[in-house]
Order: sequence, then structure tokens, then C-alpha cells
Amino acid sequence: MDKRIIIRITIVSFIVGLMIAIQYNTIQNPTERDTRDIWEIRQELSEEKKRHSELLSEIVTLKSIVNQYENNDKENQAQILKNTVQDLKMRAGLEAVSGPGVILKIEPAMELVALGLEVETIPPDLLIRLVNEIYRYHGIYIEIDGQRLVHTSAIRDINGKTTINGFAIHNSNVEIRVITESFEKAEKLYSYLYASTFSDDFYLDNLHLIINKAVTNLTIQEYDGKLSNTFLVENNKGE
Repeated sequence: MDKRIIIRITIVSFIVGLMIAIQYNTIQNPTERDTRDIWEIRQELSEEKKRHSELLSEIVTLKSIVNQYENNDKENQAQILKNTVQDLKMRAGLEAVSGPGVILKIEPAMELVALGLEVETIPPDLLIRLVNEIYRYHGIYIEIDGQRLVHTSAIRDINGKTTINGFAIHNSNVEIRVITESFEKAEKLYSYLYASTFSDDFYLDNLHLIINKAVTNLTIQEYDGKLSNTFLVENNKGE
């Protein structure tokens, strides 16, 4: 047999063997393995379905508003517009809001006080985690140490102090107010926070997280600052 044919057959056989070996190794040792068990996957699926349900509910609400505009005369449309603007102001944080909710308190651990040790500032990353979980479990409006959280709010460390909206919060006796859509959801938020590990997480930082039971009515003040718009421009021409 011609040597060139033998060389070609050898090269082709080598390439085929290499590809088979790579494929076999990939099957045996995948780059990323999903180590979650069935219950973790079910829980994640449940969270996604909950978000989907909330989005559908929001779509239904918006469609209802559109139908009100279309099926009413101009006078009623003006009132509907005022109600919509008022609702948007509340959501944006420009108006005080009242409703059912939960009050949390963060205090120094008793051991820290008894020993007369210095009270450390509340870690911003821990506070951010708590806020994110509150939003996940039906919290709509949040106020921390008198600071209303809005879409532009930032929780960060500035010169060793935890700040919200640029203002430093107290190192002790910080009150967190949360308003939910209904008293039932306020109770669910309380149950979730009470059963979570947040109390232990705060205790590791010498802090005591107090989770009070749901109440039927509490008030959160409006945002004391100026909201910045990235995409909206005010039209002064009256068009």
C-alpha cells in the first residue's frame, strides 16, 4: 500500500480516536454538575411560578386601568388619571403610605451591652440580604431608621458607617418598617422571617434582630430627597 495512503489513514484514525476520547471524557466528567436535589429544584421552580403569577396579576391590573380609560367619559378619565398618578407616587416613594405590615428592630446583643463593649455598625451586606428577602416575601414598602427605600436607594459602607440614601444609620436600636399588600401577606412575611436564619446571622455580628408580629396598620413616611430620572425629560412646552 502506498505510504501516503497509510499516513492519511493513520492521521484520520488518530483524529477520530481523539474525538471519541474527548466526547467520552466530557460525558464522564461534565464541566458543570448540577448538585441540587429534587427539593431544591422544586423550590426554585415554585419561586419562578410565584414571580410569574405576580407578573400576570400586574398585567391584569394594568389592563383594568386601560379599560377604565376607554370606557369612561372625559370627566371620569381625569379622576382615573389622578388616582393612577397618586398610586404611582406611592410606589415611587413620593407619598406617605399606610397599611398592614411588620416592624423589625435591630439592637446590640445583651452580652455586648453587659460587657460595655463598643457597638459595631450594622454590616451593609447583611442589611442588603435582609431587604432583598423582604421584597421577595411580599414586602412592598420599606423604611429603615427613618429612611424610605426607593428605586434609587443605596445601602453601602461610607467611612466605616452603614448609610442609606447617603445618611448614616444608628449603630443600635434601628427600626425597620415593612408594609405589605394585605394582613395575610404580612403574617406570611413574619412567619418566614421568624423561621429564617437571619436572627442567627445578626447574632454573629453581636446584634439582636427582633421580629414583631404582623400589625393591621402602620405608616411609612415619604422619601425625603430628590428622585433622579435617567430616561424621562420634563416637557415645558405644554404640548
